[in-house]
Amino acid sequence: MSRSQIHPFRLPTFACLFLALVTAPTIGQQTGRIEGRVVKDVDGEPVAGVNVIVVGTGIGTVTGTDGSFVLARVPAGQQELIFRWLGYRQQRVSVTVRADATQRADVRLTLQAVLLGDVVVQSASRSPERVVEAPSAVSLISQITLRNQAATGQAPRALAQVPGVDVVQSGMNDFNVNARGFNSSLNRRVLVLQDGRDLAIAFLGSQEWNALSIPLDDIDRMEMVRGPGSALYGANAFSGVINMRTPTARNALGTKLSLAGGELSTFRGDLRHGGVTRDGRFGYRFNAGYSQSESWTQTRTAFDGSDAAKEYCDAATAAATGCTEIAVAPVLTGVPSCILEEPNCLSIERLALAGQTVDGTTGVALGEADDLRNVYGSVRFDFYADNGSIFTIDGGAAQVENEIFVTGIGRVQVAKALRPWAKIGWTADNFELTGWYSGRSSTDPQVSLGTGADLEESSAIFHFEGQYNRSFANDRARVVLGTSYRNYNVNTKQTLMNAANDDRSDDYYSAYGQFEYRPVPQIRLVAAARVDDGTLFETQFSPKGAIVYSPDPNHSIRASVNRAFQTPNYSEFFLNVQAGATADPAALEGGLLQYYAALQNPAVVGPGLAAVMSSLGLPSTLPWNFDPQTAVMGLGNANLDVEKVTGWEVGYKGNIAENAYVSVDLYFNQLSNFVTDLLFGVNQLQYPQFDMSDGTNVPTELATIDAILAGAMLPANHPLRATNAALLAGYNTLSTNPALTDLAGVGRVIALSYAQAGEVEETGVEFGIGYGFTPEFRVDGTYTYFDFKIQDPGAVAAGQTIVPNTPRHKGTIGLTYTGLQGFDATVNARFIEEHEWSAGVFAGTVPASQNFDVNVGYRFNNNFRAYVNATNILDQKRFQLYGGSVIQRRILGGITTTF
Repeated sequence: MSRSQIHPFRLPTFACLFLALVTAPTIGQQTGRIEGRVVKDVDGEPVAGVNVIVVGTGIGTVTGTDGSFVLARVPAGQQELIFRWLGYRQQRVSVTVRADATQRADVRLTLQAVLLGDVVVQSASRSPERVVEAPSAVSLISQITLRNQAATGQAPRALAQVPGVDVVQSGMNDFNVNARGFNSSLNRRVLVLQDGRDLAIAFLGSQEWNALSIPLDDIDRMEMVRGPGSALYGANAFSGVINMRTPTARNALGTKLSLAGGELSTFRGDLRHGGVTRDGRFGYRFNAGYSQSESWTQTRTAFDGSDAAKEYCDAATAAATGCTEIAVAPVLTGVPSCILEEPNCLSIERLALAGQTVDGTTGVALGEADDLRNVYGSVRFDFYADNGSIFTIDGGAAQVENEIFVTGIGRVQVAKALRPWAKIGWTADNFELTGWYSGRSSTDPQVSLGTGADLEESSAIFHFEGQYNRSFANDRARVVLGTSYRNYNVNTKQTLMNAANDDRSDDYYSAYGQFEYRPVPQIRLVAAARVDDGTLFETQFSPKGAIVYSPDPNHSIRASVNRAFQTPNYSEFFLNVQAGATADPAALEGGLLQYYAALQNPAVVGPGLAAVMSSLGLPSTLPWNFDPQTAVMGLGNANLDVEKVTGWEVGYKGNIAENAYVSVDLYFNQLSNFVTDLLFGVNQLQYPQFDMSDGTNVPTELATIDAILAGAMLPANHPLRATNAALLAGYNTLSTNPALTDLAGVGRVIALSYAQAGEVEETGVEFGIGYGFTPEFRVDGTYTYFDFKIQDPGAVAAGQTIVPNTPRHKGTIGLTYTGLQGFDATVNARFIEEHEWSAGVFAGTVPASQNFDVNVGYRFNNNFRAYVNATNILDQKRFQLYGGSVIQRRILGGITTTF
């Protein structure tokens, strides 16, 4: 199927499927309302994130950040509520609901050891289930963790303690989150959703984490599913899914104000207000926020490379890996050295950071860089129907300024970008209908620091989806069905794609389903499948099968097989942009001609030798016609196929004692058509190597000249023979460089492109353990092992390096104290092994790191809390990916008040 082929009949078909899911009308009935507040029994501190369920009705909610909850449209009569949350004893409460009245149900929960049987997740199967029965490796991020990271605004940090997950920071707000190997700059192997909306940038498919339009402590639930997930989530749920859910309006009542500040001149303010109408039928929630901070990012413009070398030398020396291995060189034999993928190389950049200027003599940056600034706002309106369903309209926008992203073509600074979005949805017990829009506009052009080029993107994603779920056979069986349509619109104004491929619109279609059955209460069988098609890829089928054995409510053993796929993004298909400083192969061409002319000049070599040289018929011109400003280009590969993975996995979750839990996951993945990062000299089908031998015979000519010079008794170190040797070496380097190509409409370029490795195998172990010394004090730890093997290099050229950008060993440990009188504290540590990194123009060694974070908070009363957040408190200076910023300490303090 052509990449531009449109499917005219699929949209009506989709619409029929979509509308067929709307099968639950609003039914009038006698209902009432239950509201209340959940607090700790020891000190009255509110408990957020508690699951509140009305038994036998399917009606449920979770408590907000102030511990409050609202259950609307509850059938009149005697009802039983269940309150459960991780680390607290489950509690049941009976309530008599009266028609058109509000009943109060305030609850005090008692701390207890963690019981996995009480933890409910919904991302693994797109419907609620106990975590021990989930058919995938899934982790639920605690409200304490989200609250602790709220001051930073860095959502990925909440995932740092999850086993098997790489959280790689390359700037203040630039993170690459991945699971189970082969991370990258601008990673997109993990699908990130907020209330079902894909947060990815359309052009790259990666995340812009600082564009969230809600503070982290207002996220109700954050879950991470590890492993292939396309059977339910489609393209790009390749290595996992991050699913974030925000509260309904009635679960965010009142006003909350948070203010924080600290090192790097950081300031952050977040405001939320929510309410409902008197009859409880309409609810609203507003969020707004602003943040400003300096950054650790350094300019790399010094002509001698001293600034870049010092930035990385300091970090490398501290890590005892040695500074002398780091090189900074803009040009080597006509090709930028980092393009040659020499290890530990940083390119000199053309532009300083925004707000700075470059000294014309030394290249050193002058002045202070502009601060990073983010501003956001969002609004949500809910309508609560009589049958318990919710109709929602929400939207918002975030504006980000001056953030640095590490990309395959070098570092890019986002001067100012706007991220608007809107969503409409109808959610009921058995179905969910949603439609959403997500846009991005570079209101001020992004700039490539390496080349100085302006890079623009104006994009929009439109998505419509319907999902239906139903239990039957006395709840022994359940089915989930869904279908979706998505449209991408991308225009880079020919700054990232050429005219033939730019300003484009592409469609995606899908249908999916999951069926599960319990032949006996202890065994759960799961089968799922999804079909995806679109204008950029052929039809894909993603199946999944799993069996879960639960001998009791707090233990389970799981085995599963999954297949997932990832479509090449627009960059991988159609990229057309300068990727580095211009090279000068014309210097070799001019040097050869000057050398030939000098050898035939009697004034230089003498009459006799000049005559001999003249008899050789040495050329006075060469057919290459190199441009002194030969561009280094990043180019897409239109022949890429979708990347596929088949994963086999076994796992165990359980409480091995009343106050201890263990989780173990082992996996084996087979990746086919693995898409590499930008590499030089690959994709020879589109960009064949330029043949320098056509019409010339330079090696023979230089060999003959050297023999004549040697016969004339000139030693090897004579300037003429030394020049001969240098020219021959330069010719051999350039003529054998597969990246040198003749690009139509441009001329000779040094080409970076994408390729596909035939097959890669991954194996890994993920281990987690937790132990509660007391109900208030607990310790949690993880260990992850990863290994890989290239079974078939595919189209990757010999000598090219493919590395997973993932350490073989890593681990975490965390201590949590939630004590009396409102005091809480956490200490988290991450231990990362030294490993290699290669992505586009950046390749080098990432030093080992031992990172410690500390959070301390104190709640003075139910309405006022103060806290201190310290990331990398020991100030261990490390870069976490090659080419990224050196990450340092940041200590923030703040207050949160609710009223």
